[in-house]
Amino acid sequence: MRHLSKVKKFHRKKDQREALFKILAHHLIMNGRIKTTTERAKYLRRIVEKLITLAKKQNLTALRKLIARLPKKSAYKLYYEIAPRYMDRNGGYTRIIKLPLRRKGDNAELSLIEFV
Repeated sequence: MRHLSKVKKFHRKKDQREALFKILAHHLIMNGRIKTTTERAKYLRRIVEKLITLAKKQNLTALRKLIARLPKKSAYKLYYEIAPRYMDRNGGYTRIIKLPLRRKGDNAELSLIEFV
């Protein structure tokens, strides 16, 4: 039985994994779309959608939580620019598009993750 297996580990320790997805979320927020592996994109979607839902509350507590979880520049952009666009939307803020090409070194499947 595989108990407690909801978190994909990506062959990293917890602090390294958190740093990886913090930086991926930062780049997604700042650029609007990024190219990464499909598994990372699927895991990143869970993180970013929760952050957008938090930012939609538009109160000081939400802003402080965003600053604690993201770099300050991307937290402000998410709070002031991105979240107001999705006020009338109940979820599904990102889309994943699988790319036909694969990564050269390890043949990993690549995807494009972007805001809807």
